[in-house]
Amino acid sequence: MQAIPTKIDGALRLLPKVFGDERGFFLESWNCKTFAELGIDVEFVQDNHSRSQKNVLRGLHYQIENPQGKLVWVTQGSVFDVFVDLRKSSPTFGAWDGHIISEENKERLWVPPGLAHGFLVLSDTADFQYKCTEYYTPAKERTIQWDDPEIGIEWPLLDGELPKLSAKDLAGKAFREAELF
Repeated sequence: MQAIPTKIDGALRLLPKVFGDERGFFLESWNCKTFAELGIDVEFVQDNHSRSQKNVLRGLHYQIENPQGKLVWVTQGSVFDVFVDLRKSSPTFGAWDGHIISEENKERLWVPPGLAHGFLVLSDTADFQYKCTEYYTPAKERTIQWDDPEIGIEWPLLDGELPKLSAKDLAGKAFREAELF
Protein backbone atom coordinates (compact mmCIF):
# COMPACT_ATOMS: atom_id res chain seq x y z
CA MET A 1 0.00 0.00 0.00
CA GLN A 2 1.36 3.38 -0.97
CA ALA A 3 0.29 6.49 0.98
CA ILE A 4 0.28 9.90 -0.71
CA PRO A 5 -0.34 13.05 1.35
CA THR A 6 -3.22 15.29 0.26
CA LYS A 7 -3.64 19.06 0.63
CA ILE A 8 -5.26 18.46 4.04
CA ASP A 9 -3.09 17.76 7.07
CA GLY A 10 -3.32 14.07 7.99
CA ALA A 11 -5.56 13.01 5.08
CA LEU A 12 -4.08 10.46 2.68
CA ARG A 13 -4.63 8.91 -0.73
CA LEU A 14 -3.98 5.18 -0.44
CA LEU A 15 -2.97 3.13 -3.45
CA PRO A 16 -3.30 -0.61 -2.82
CA LYS A 17 -1.16 -3.19 -4.56
CA VAL A 18 -3.42 -4.79 -7.15
CA PHE A 19 -2.62 -8.23 -8.51
CA GLY A 20 -4.51 -8.99 -11.70
CA ASP A 21 -4.64 -11.25 -14.70
CA GLU A 22 -7.21 -12.38 -17.26
CA ARG A 23 -9.32 -13.90 -14.45
CA GLY A 24 -9.73 -10.67 -12.49
CA PHE A 25 -7.84 -9.06 -9.62
CA PHE A 26 -6.98 -9.31 -5.94
CA LEU A 27 -6.13 -6.57 -3.48
CA GLU A 28 -5.85 -6.30 0.27
CA SER A 29 -8.39 -3.67 1.32
CA TRP A 30 -7.58 -3.58 5.04
CA ASN A 31 -4.64 -4.80 7.10
CA CYS A 32 -4.23 -3.41 10.61
CA LYS A 33 -0.44 -3.77 10.61
CA THR A 34 0.04 -2.18 7.16
CA PHE A 35 -2.16 0.77 8.00
CA ALA A 36 -0.45 1.31 11.38
CA GLU A 37 2.88 1.47 9.53
CA LEU A 38 1.33 4.23 7.37
CA GLY A 39 0.35 6.18 10.49
CA ILE A 40 -3.29 5.08 10.52
CA ASP A 41 -3.24 3.24 13.83
CA VAL A 42 -6.97 3.20 14.54
CA GLU A 43 -9.73 0.83 15.50
CA PHE A 44 -12.67 0.70 13.13
CA VAL A 45 -16.03 0.06 14.79
CA GLN A 46 -18.49 0.33 11.91
CA ASP A 47 -18.57 -0.44 8.17
CA ASN A 48 -21.07 1.25 5.84
CA HIS A 49 -22.11 0.75 2.23
CA SER A 50 -24.28 3.13 0.20
CA ARG A 51 -25.48 3.03 -3.38
CA SER A 52 -26.34 6.29 -5.10
CA GLN A 53 -27.44 7.40 -8.54
CA LYS A 54 -25.67 9.74 -10.93
CA ASN A 55 -25.49 13.35 -9.76
CA VAL A 56 -26.38 12.53 -6.14
CA LEU A 57 -24.33 14.58 -3.71
CA ARG A 58 -24.05 13.39 -0.11
CA GLY A 59 -22.51 15.76 2.41
CA LEU A 60 -20.75 17.61 3.76
CA HIS A 61 -21.21 15.56 6.94
CA TYR A 62 -19.37 15.30 10.27
CA GLN A 63 -20.05 14.51 13.92
CA ILE A 64 -19.34 17.28 16.40
CA GLU A 65 -18.86 14.78 19.25
CA ASN A 66 -17.14 11.44 18.71
CA PRO A 67 -15.79 12.60 15.34
CA GLN A 68 -15.33 9.79 12.87
CA GLY A 69 -12.19 8.95 10.99
CA LYS A 70 -13.17 7.28 7.71
CA LEU A 71 -11.45 4.97 5.27
CA VAL A 72 -13.46 5.37 2.04
CA TRP A 73 -13.48 3.67 -1.36
CA VAL A 74 -15.76 2.84 -4.31
CA THR A 75 -16.42 -0.75 -5.41
CA GLN A 76 -18.70 0.09 -8.35
CA GLY A 77 -18.80 3.34 -10.30
CA SER A 78 -17.02 6.63 -9.72
CA VAL A 79 -17.34 9.57 -7.32
CA PHE A 80 -15.69 12.91 -6.66
CA ASP A 81 -14.86 12.63 -2.96
CA VAL A 82 -14.33 15.78 -0.88
CA PHE A 83 -13.19 16.61 2.63
CA VAL A 84 -12.94 19.93 4.46
CA ASP A 85 -10.69 20.60 7.47
CA LEU A 86 -12.77 21.80 10.45
CA ARG A 87 -9.94 21.63 13.01
CA LYS A 88 -9.13 25.19 14.15
CA SER A 89 -5.64 24.10 15.29
CA SER A 90 -4.78 22.54 11.92
CA PRO A 91 -2.45 24.29 9.44
CA THR A 92 -5.04 23.48 6.74
CA PHE A 93 -8.11 24.71 8.68
CA GLY A 94 -10.90 25.72 6.29
CA ALA A 95 -9.25 24.14 3.25
CA TRP A 96 -10.79 21.45 1.08
CA ASP A 97 -9.45 18.72 -1.18
CA GLY A 98 -11.16 16.43 -3.68
CA HIS A 99 -10.26 13.25 -5.52
CA ILE A 100 -11.95 10.95 -7.99
CA ILE A 101 -12.14 7.47 -6.54
CA SER A 102 -13.55 4.61 -8.56
CA GLU A 103 -13.75 0.91 -9.12
CA GLU A 104 -11.11 1.39 -11.82
CA ASN A 105 -8.44 3.22 -9.81
CA LYS A 106 -9.22 1.29 -6.58
CA GLU A 107 -7.90 4.20 -4.49
CA ARG A 108 -8.84 4.61 -0.87
CA LEU A 109 -8.89 7.86 1.07
CA TRP A 110 -8.12 8.26 4.76
CA VAL A 111 -10.27 11.08 6.15
CA PRO A 112 -9.13 11.76 9.73
CA PRO A 113 -11.50 12.85 12.52
CA GLY A 114 -12.32 16.55 12.46
CA LEU A 115 -13.04 16.79 8.75
CA ALA A 116 -16.38 17.20 6.99
CA HIS A 117 -16.86 14.70 4.18
CA GLY A 118 -19.01 14.32 1.09
CA PHE A 119 -19.10 12.97 -2.45
CA LEU A 120 -20.75 13.50 -5.83
CA VAL A 121 -21.62 10.47 -7.98
CA LEU A 122 -20.14 10.75 -11.49
CA SER A 123 -21.20 7.35 -12.91
CA ASP A 124 -24.74 6.00 -13.48
CA THR A 125 -24.58 4.49 -10.00
CA ALA A 126 -21.87 4.10 -7.39
CA ASP A 127 -21.35 1.76 -4.47
CA PHE A 128 -19.50 3.72 -1.81
CA GLN A 129 -18.01 1.92 1.18
CA TYR A 130 -16.36 3.21 4.31
CA LYS A 131 -15.01 2.11 7.65
CA CYS A 132 -15.54 4.42 10.65
CA THR A 133 -13.55 4.89 13.85
CA GLU A 134 -16.63 5.94 15.84
CA TYR A 135 -20.25 4.87 15.82
CA TYR A 136 -22.78 6.96 13.95
CA THR A 137 -24.55 9.32 16.36
CA PRO A 138 -27.45 11.02 14.55
CA ALA A 139 -27.98 13.65 17.28
CA LYS A 140 -24.35 14.79 16.89
CA GLU A 141 -24.22 14.79 13.09
CA ARG A 142 -23.85 18.16 11.40
CA THR A 143 -23.98 19.24 7.76
CA ILE A 144 -22.20 22.10 6.01
CA GLN A 145 -23.58 23.52 2.76
CA TRP A 146 -22.13 21.65 -0.18
CA ASP A 147 -21.76 24.92 -2.12
CA ASP A 148 -20.58 27.23 0.66
CA PRO A 149 -18.80 30.12 -1.11
CA GLU A 150 -16.30 30.58 1.72
CA ILE A 151 -15.03 27.00 1.24
CA GLY A 152 -15.30 27.22 -2.57
CA ILE A 153 -15.33 23.54 -3.51
CA GLU A 154 -14.97 23.08 -7.26
CA TRP A 155 -17.48 20.28 -7.77
CA PRO A 156 -17.40 18.69 -11.26
CA LEU A 157 -21.12 19.26 -11.80
CA LEU A 158 -22.54 17.20 -14.63
CA ASP A 159 -23.68 19.42 -17.51
CA GLY A 160 -23.87 22.31 -15.04
CA GLU A 161 -26.87 20.69 -13.32
CA LEU A 162 -27.45 21.14 -9.63
CA PRO A 163 -26.85 17.88 -7.77
CA LYS A 164 -29.60 15.77 -6.18
CA LEU A 165 -29.58 16.42 -2.42
CA SER A 166 -31.44 15.04 0.58
CA ALA A 167 -33.54 17.39 2.72
CA LYS A 168 -30.84 17.16 5.40
CA ASP A 169 -28.12 18.22 2.96
CA LEU A 170 -30.26 21.04 1.55
CA ALA A 171 -30.51 22.40 5.12
CA GLY A 172 -26.71 22.43 5.67
CA LYS A 173 -25.21 25.39 7.52
CA ALA A 174 -22.75 27.90 6.16
CA PHE A 175 -19.12 27.26 7.14
CA ARG A 176 -18.99 30.44 9.24
CA GLU A 177 -22.03 29.22 11.25
CA ALA A 178 -20.86 25.62 11.68
CA GLU A 179 -19.72 24.04 14.91
CA LEU A 180 -15.98 23.38 14.57
CA PHE A 181 -13.29 21.41 16.34
